[in-house]
Amino acid sequence: MNVEISRIRGVSIDSVKHKFEGEGESAKKTPDSPVGIFDSGVGGLTVYSEFIRQLPGENVIYLADTARVPYGGRPAEEIIKINEEIIGYFIGRGVKMVIMACGTSSSIAYPVLKDKYDIPIIPMIEPGARGAVQATRNGKIGIIATLGTVNSGAFQNAIKDAEVYAVACPLFVPLIEGGFIEADETKKVARDYLKPLIKAGIDTLILGCTHYPHLKKIIGEIVGPNVALIDPAYEAVQDAKKMQRNKGTHGKHEFEVTGSPLHFQDLGSKLLGRPIANVKQLKL
Repeated sequence: MNVEISRIRGVSIDSVKHKFEGEGESAKKTPDSPVGIFDSGVGGLTVYSEFIRQLPGENVIYLADTARVPYGGRPAEEIIKINEEIIGYFIGRGVKMVIMACGTSSSIAYPVLKDKYDIPIIPMIEPGARGAVQATRNGKIGIIATLGTVNSGAFQNAIKDAEVYAVACPLFVPLIEGGFIEADETKKVARDYLKPLIKAGIDTLILGCTHYPHLKKIIGEIVGPNVALIDPAYEAVQDAKKMQRNKGTHGKHEFEVTGSPLHFQDLGSKLLGRPIANVKQLKL
């Protein structure tokens, strides 16, 4: 396994404010304009849940691109094209901010698209790296993510002054999307993926795909209580929070999918612990 010694880069709020040029007109933004949150499936609900916990008054459009889940093994060019389609759709809906609630999109598409739009785009990589550097005690940080994210080197390059161990976990997303959260096969796969990280002596583990916090209980049991599990969602929403002015107490939330509304509604409701209703299907 490759190990990179590196030091965390500082991330200012200005780094996620980007200018949109040559892509058409977007609707006028107001404090009540919605925030667009997207992922390939139910993974981004971990970010959505943290977002509404910290910013309950915000209006949200959550888009799950379930017709194309998973993103992790797709070519970079396709990931970028998919992100352009989704961000373009959100701009047409008048969102004031986009949260890339997807590690693969954040690692591959964000560096390419970050300067293209006039609305803030919040990725997962820098927030996750920041949280891990703050948490580690022995300077050994593990990363579990999709194949695309690991191969991009995004997390590895964002972390400095630490030993970084990255493992791709391609089976996690299909298992989670299939609803096999507590299955014995999921636990077996998790033990196999985590074994080299435990052997390396990590004390901090980045859950580098937004699906993975759905397995937090299983992962925590395997790595033990002395390993801090870092969900990038908390730090990412902290970044978003600095740019929001809506002081309401309960926003309007819409859920849209490109695949089966019923499957997303059933699985998403189970994972969130509360009902998701009126899921709409759309074509991008």
